Amino acid sequence: MQTFSKIVSATALTVSLVFGLASVAKAEPKTDFKVAWSIYVGWMPWGYAADHGIVKKWADKYGINIEVTQFNDYVESMNQYTAGAFDAVTLTNMDGLSIPAAGGVDTTAVIVGDFSNGNDAVILKDKASLADIAGQTVNLVEFSVSHYLLARALESIKLTERDVKVVNTSDADMVAAYKTPDVTAVVTWNPLVSTILEHPSAKKVFDSSQVPGEIIDLMVANSGVLKDNPNFGKALAGIWYETAALLRADTAEGKAAREAMGSASGTDLAGFEAQLAATELFDKPADAVAFTASPNLPKTMDLVRNFLFEKGLLGNGAPSADVIGIEMPDGKVLGDTGNVKLRFTETYMKAAADGSL
Repeated sequence: MQTFSKIVSATALTVSLVFGLASVAKAEPKTDFKVAWSIYVGWMPWGYAADHGIVKKWADKYGINIEVTQFNDYVESMNQYTAGAFDAVTLTNMDGLSIPAAGGVDTTAVIVGDFSNGNDAVILKDKASLADIAGQTVNLVEFSVSHYLLARALESIKLTERDVKVVNTSDADMVAAYKTPDVTAVVTWNPLVSTILEHPSAKKVFDSSQVPGEIIDLMVANSGVLKDNPNFGKALAGIWYETAALLRADTAEGKAAREAMGSASGTDLAGFEAQLAATELFDKPADAVAFTASPNLPKTMDLVRNFLFEKGLLGNGAPSADVIGIEMPDGKVLGDTGNVKLRFTETYMKAAADGSL
């Protein structure tokens, strides 16, 4: 089963820094828009919506065209967005800060779609306690949300990364690596988590449900494009909430949609529904608005930006975690108010909630 890395790479960051500023300058009123997405349970609605006429329905309502493209490489989708080839892209809150924002592309979270609520996990071989991780070699995708989850897990038991040895391992190799005698600890995400846990030796000792709301999946857009073309944001919101409601529907149509999304992501209905159960999906706009406006979001982004700074992922020579400004829905900014490059807004989700789309 193939999955795609939620990873921050040096190459991606370099591309961001080279091309980032150019994409901001291209913002202008227009009618044709390009959206990029990659395989993950919380992003499957975008592909389904494109294949089943929902994207066209909402684009037509606002007199625009929206082209939706699936990427088999998550990092490449972010690189292409950062370079200005796409107007919007699916990514995590962490990667939004470390790639387009750190590369100078002013980016706005249009849709807060879900957060991982168990999809990401720390797994030990033949050990049932997280404390047993001390001194072990841990295989994970370096600088990914798995790396962040490990940091949070270690923090919960008063350990640091100095107490383990991290080995960068591709998600494509993770299951095979776990089967080898030398690998005794892994951190990864679904569907890999479910596959590894099929082994009797595998024990889940920590997962993202223990840091709820911290690994957030977004649909973001270039802030300049969005400002000049608000109907694009409205269309994205309409697409998301229509498709997400279908995803949750206890109907034959809803089941068919879940089956289609499961098949497209390389699993079956049962596998997809298991992943969905470990995902806090915001299919109702009012819930997404409440989450985005919560005082917990600034706390989460503070944790994330400090993790990225410690790993050197906020740009070459960044003096502190304050180097990039992160604007919250109430207008308050974490970091440099003169360099705001990542923004959270309730605007389009609120429009969906109050029926004004």
